[in-house]
Amino acid sequence: MRPLDVITIGRSSVDLYGQQVGGRLEDMGSFAKYIGGSPTNIACGTARLGLRSAVITRVGDEHMGRFIREQLVREGVDTRGVASDPERLTALVLLGIRDEERFPLIFYRENCADMALCEDDIDEGFIAEARSVVATGTHLSHPRTEAAVLKALNLARRHGARTALDIDYRPNLWGLAGHGAGESRFVESAAVTAKLQSTLHLFDLIVGTEEEFHIAGGSTDTIEALRAVRAVSTATLVCKRGAAGAVAFEGAIPGSLDEGESGPGFPIEVFNVLGAGDGFFSGLLKGWLDGEAWPRALEYANACGAFAVSRHGCTPAYPSLVELEFFLKRGVIRPDLRNDAELEQVHRATNRRNPGAGDWSTMRVFAFDHRAQLEEMEGYTPARGGAFKELCLQAALQVADGQSGYGILCDDRIGRRALHRASGTGLWIGRPCEWPGSRPLQLEPELGPDCGALAEWARENVVKVLCFCHPDDDTDTRAAQEATVGRLFAAARRNGLEFLLEVIPSKVGPVDDDTTATLIGQFYAAGIYPDWWKLEPMQTAAAWRNAIAAIEAHDRHTRGIVVLGLDAPEADLAASFEVAAGFDLVRGFAVGRTIFGAVARDWLAGEVSDAEAVGRMAERFSRLCGIWDEARRAAAEAA
Repeated sequence: MRPLDVITIGRSSVDLYGQQVGGRLEDMGSFAKYIGGSPTNIACGTARLGLRSAVITRVGDEHMGRFIREQLVREGVDTRGVASDPERLTALVLLGIRDEERFPLIFYRENCADMALCEDDIDEGFIAEARSVVATGTHLSHPRTEAAVLKALNLARRHGARTALDIDYRPNLWGLAGHGAGESRFVESAAVTAKLQSTLHLFDLIVGTEEEFHIAGGSTDTIEALRAVRAVSTATLVCKRGAAGAVAFEGAIPGSLDEGESGPGFPIEVFNVLGAGDGFFSGLLKGWLDGEAWPRALEYANACGAFAVSRHGCTPAYPSLVELEFFLKRGVIRPDLRNDAELEQVHRATNRRNPGAGDWSTMRVFAFDHRAQLEEMEGYTPARGGAFKELCLQAALQVADGQSGYGILCDDRIGRRALHRASGTGLWIGRPCEWPGSRPLQLEPELGPDCGALAEWARENVVKVLCFCHPDDDTDTRAAQEATVGRLFAAARRNGLEFLLEVIPSKVGPVDDDTTATLIGQFYAAGIYPDWWKLEPMQTAAAWRNAIAAIEAHDRHTRGIVVLGLDAPEADLAASFEVAAGFDLVRGFAVGRTIFGAVARDWLAGEVSDAEAVGRMAERFSRLCGIWDEARRAAAEAA
């Protein structure tokens, strides 16, 4: 088996998508940032569908180039073929959604990095790893990039890989339309037709809209254009027909498009046509490479295109394989897919990528988000408190030592400097939102009444909220707390932030094996689907089984659970870890005062130095990590 299923070649850009739908690009006030460029989108789309994908392109040696690289890694795309160009900037595209047919966009691609792709960037060994190589039309528009593409295609054929072309015709990028005509999809050009036709014999699969086949075939009559392409290529031709679906032709072109092989379409609302073709191609490649019949492959393609046209952005809209299978089995419930709550939950849960660097299947979290407990200590001032939290961060980083699976909980009110310094370190970063000790729950006033301040948060911050609640709460208290948590959860989703819900019933009333499970069910019933749960230690395996069953009954794709500490002695924590570690959904722990409590009192009293404080906390944190890891190993051996 070859290591890669597909390598795509060509454009890679940063897309800045206007967020005010229906307005002119001139009037946009805010933009969402995504990765873009047809080959980059396809690499991500196929990776989400379970294919082992890679992209060959160039990006600038700057912030936007690093953004593309990091996002590709998060999407599971192999980046060995992504070169950093020290002389050129990463391509940029500004886009808007005016309506279902108009999409103003401006390409900032003058001497951009991906157009510097050259033959030296094509490594034969890398190409030989792939089952297929996908090229896109734009990179045939310039002699240098064309040479790179042709080298890759010839190497692919030499090594027995399949080859595919997304015609991807953008007149603007062939120099046939002005800067203000980025949305133009067709301008006749004999020169472009000749250039395309000189390469079509190299492909096993050619995909395009009717207009794209018009340019490839040199005729505005679609059947005539397809026949012209067939005259120079034996490839399977797949013609996209918008709302009418798509058709595939393996042999001679018949007299009507309706005579081609087709797959079922989907009656959905068209919200955004940009990127739909790349989503379509991703689904088509999944079916093609899996050996599916064309009707099934086209069903995959049409479904992936439907997701794309119903959501904001290109790559963020594409489905995971789990989501695609769910959609094909369940069908269309409402035509505006982005407002289908059940489908959107599956989409988000199965496409989220780690906010930091690495694997979060194990979680060792140093929780120093405490505010009230620190403020009550003698010697505390806001400045001293902030400085201490920077020492906590140093201890966490020392223990993590660049490894994945480590994190912190840190607040913004006292620990702002530590919180900001933690960004980009690879740590998982949780950030609290509750007013300390409040019941009924109140949020930090800085969040605003609609939690609008979350728009200012770093994307790698995880929204954390602690709710003191109990199944015996009166109706008004329960309703008020669920409404507050729900408002915060909705704002987190709106801003692309992961959400951690911490519940502590033991501080409210007596608990048994069903208490936490009951609370979990109540929050799901209120429409709240946390990415993470933070639960207090439960003393029995039955209590853990019940809690996990309650989670999995509603959300099979949650990130998992971390166990909190409640300032317990280390021996008590070890006992609770021993019980919790027997359950895979419990990923680890988030412990604070057990690690920093005594150290903070001594440091604020001036009895220990900064270095001593960091050393003591690092030693305690490291010891807890070892206790958890040993508990997990023992549980695995017992199983």
